[in-house]
Amino acid sequence: MPNYQRNFVPGGTYFFTLATYRRRRLFANTRNVERLREAIREVQRVQPFEIKAAVVLPDHLHFVWSLPAGDCQYSKRIGRMKVLFTRSYRGEKPGVESVSLSRKRHRESNIWQRRFWEHTIRDEEEFERCIDYIHYNPVKHGLVSCPHLWEASSFHRWVQRGLYEPHWGCCCNGRTPGKFGFSDIKDLVGE
Repeated sequence: MPNYQRNFVPGGTYFFTLATYRRRRLFANTRNVERLREAIREVQRVQPFEIKAAVVLPDHLHFVWSLPAGDCQYSKRIGRMKVLFTRSYRGEKPGVESVSLSRKRHRESNIWQRRFWEHTIRDEEEFERCIDYIHYNPVKHGLVSCPHLWEASSFHRWVQRGLYEPHWGCCCNGRTPGKFGFSDIKDLVGE
């Protein structure tokens, strides 16, 4: 059995990957994306943290979060976010779900994958590579041809702040987007 060990750095910046149970495409539905945003806002209200970057894909999410100084409780935040989203989702779809005995024993539903991937970002270069990875992820998965075409992404906010050019990674109008292999951070992102 694997021995999962989390790295807890008070005030740290972390990269996360969360997936839906059996990669169900829950977030292909825009209402579910809004439910997720509502859950995140509620968690932030009670336990503040800053979302540096995010992308919501149909069956998984990537985040970069920074926690307040002295705070390393990202697991509680993620757990609470999952619970709040699940309750909101179940509110519209009540009923008995088919769940394995193991999931029942752990009081889990069939919404989220049991665990999540976490990586502590160690330096500015790693931070930038993780942010680029997040913003290019919809293209990587073949969901869109250019990052600016994916709505559920912090890419647009980064462009507004002048941190990205509007056509970063874009192939519109004959542009060449450059090479985004991300092999250097493949082991960091848990996908």
